[in-house]
Amino acid sequence: MRSFVRFFGQLHIQVLLAIVIGGLIGAFDPKLGVALQPLADGFIKLIKMLLAPIIFGTVVTGIAKLGSIKEVGRIGLKALVYFEVLSTLALIIGLIAVDWIKPGAGMNIVPASLDATALSGYTAAAKSHGVLQFFMDIIPTTMVDAFAKGAMLQIILLSILFGIAIVQLGKRATPLVDILDIFLQGLFKIVGMIMLLAPIAAGAGVAFTIGKYGISSLWSLGELVGVMYGVAAIFIVLVLGSVLRLVGFSLFAFMRYIREEILIVLATCSTEAVLPAMMEKLEKLGCEKSVVGMVLPAGYTFNADGTCIYLTAAAIFVAQATNTHLTLTDQLVVLGVLLLTSKGSAGVAGAGFVTLAATLSTMNAIPVVGLALLLGVDRILNEARALTNLIGNGVATIVIAGWENALDRDRARAILAGGRVGRNPYGDNPERHGLGQGTERVTIGFGPSRGQ
Repeated sequence: MRSFVRFFGQLHIQVLLAIVIGGLIGAFDPKLGVALQPLADGFIKLIKMLLAPIIFGTVVTGIAKLGSIKEVGRIGLKALVYFEVLSTLALIIGLIAVDWIKPGAGMNIVPASLDATALSGYTAAAKSHGVLQFFMDIIPTTMVDAFAKGAMLQIILLSILFGIAIVQLGKRATPLVDILDIFLQGLFKIVGMIMLLAPIAAGAGVAFTIGKYGISSLWSLGELVGVMYGVAAIFIVLVLGSVLRLVGFSLFAFMRYIREEILIVLATCSTEAVLPAMMEKLEKLGCEKSVVGMVLPAGYTFNADGTCIYLTAAAIFVAQATNTHLTLTDQLVVLGVLLLTSKGSAGVAGAGFVTLAATLSTMNAIPVVGLALLLGVDRILNEARALTNLIGNGVATIVIAGWENALDRDRARAILAGGRVGRNPYGDNPERHGLGQGTERVTIGFGPSRGQ
């Protein structure tokens, strides 16, 4: 009996059961499935209300413990280079796959026959969506405004500036850093309470998707959906798996470690819903707080690998479906434009659609109205791109932490192998934080219900 309770007490088991139940509700009672959507939305809102203070506190305390402005700059530069290389590779892979399989060929869609009414919200947002506007939006109107809007990049900018100021204050800032650290521990306790609702949110999200769009929507554009999921799987296994192997870890072991987050993202189509949990897990894995705080939130904007795959695949699919001929030069132009516009989708509702609409509007070669073909399966496609984004950013954090000697490798191997170890907040190099060999290391136990 005890083993039965322990088995069903695991979060990922509860989420799996909820997904199955939600799927059945959506299939047999679509109206009820659609009506359950507020449960998923409410869960995401509960998590989002904590994102701003968690990101701010994590980045500030992480930089303060680094104690070196040069190290902050080096980590940031390495992260940006890594993001650019991986996202460019994702764009290229998506382009090659859709060119090879040609999922839109033979559809013979006449653009004038498509109803563009449903696209009005996306195309309106696309008009103000551009690279220059993106960089201007990084600067908040006021500090309070950044937190009120939950603008991630603005919060990261403020956090870095404040963290650098803390470093310059030296020992005088120690009490403030201690207060922020305690504040963060309290926030993560709240996250733990909210995560108890994850099974309900996951079940509601699946019930809504199936209830609103039905299984038939998956088959109506099945070849594109198959391309997206297939390319995402190849990218995760071959590219991300190889990158993670370079620092000595198994991708599948890491995916098992974050299985709860993977299931929640698949059900809710939201990576933000698991950002606090991912930050906590990566720290427990042995990544230093400074690296986690800088790399993971920034990756949500600059390292959206799944979104990059979707952008090239969807753009060329629309061209194929509407019999729009694109030369190799045209496709390279699409790729070049996407290299810029794909970085400007943070914090925008329907980010993938807005970015795609902005790109097609810039090109003037592929009819923007062709995006109407994707509306029916956009949420299904979003599951693949959100999952790829999640895993990609987790891998990026581990890799950059490894490059920076800011990763406790022995601890990470033990945890990924299914072990239970204490928490070492200083990684395998305590001297980075001005700590001598005699410094006491804090150990906090954590149980299997959190994915260990």
